[in-house]
Amino acid sequence: MNAAPRVLAVIEDLLAAAAPDERGALWHLAEQGRELDANLVRLPPGAEVGEHQEDVLDVLLVVLAGAGSARAGGRDLPLGPGTVLWLPRTSQRALAAGPDGLTYLTVHRRRPGLAIKPPAGAYEGGEGPCMLDRVCPECGRLSQDPAPVFCSRCGERFPER
Repeated sequence: MNAAPRVLAVIEDLLAAAAPDERGALWHLAEQGRELDANLVRLPPGAEVGEHQEDVLDVLLVVLAGAGSARAGGRDLPLGPGTVLWLPRTSQRALAAGPDGLTYLTVHRRRPGLAIKPPAGAYEGGEGPCMLDRVCPECGRLSQDPAPVFCSRCGERFPER
């Protein structure tokens, strides 16, 4: 059976329904069987997503409202409504919202599931490692970074360790 196309969200309605001070992921693609991930993210004025690197996926970022800048490849790239930014995998990047905040949509291939394998010869008994300190307190995404500072999905800062 073929999957049927359907409207999942109307950006204008999502933004109107969000509280004025709501930040982070306002919406994400969650349909079963999808091959893409997408997130609608809002950063308040002056907020930042700290420098990070996505090693597995290319990300397409589309600015919907507000303005700011992306620090990528050692350059500051201006961001404004309608800007489409390609963030190739392995690139270092950071985002900064301007005085009116920054609202953007990110789209990328669905992230492969995490597979934790013990090193060769390691003891395999007992419980697996606790990774709660790698779960974003805002959106619940598990970071692949063993010591995350900012969430790569919503930009939320992880608590100090």
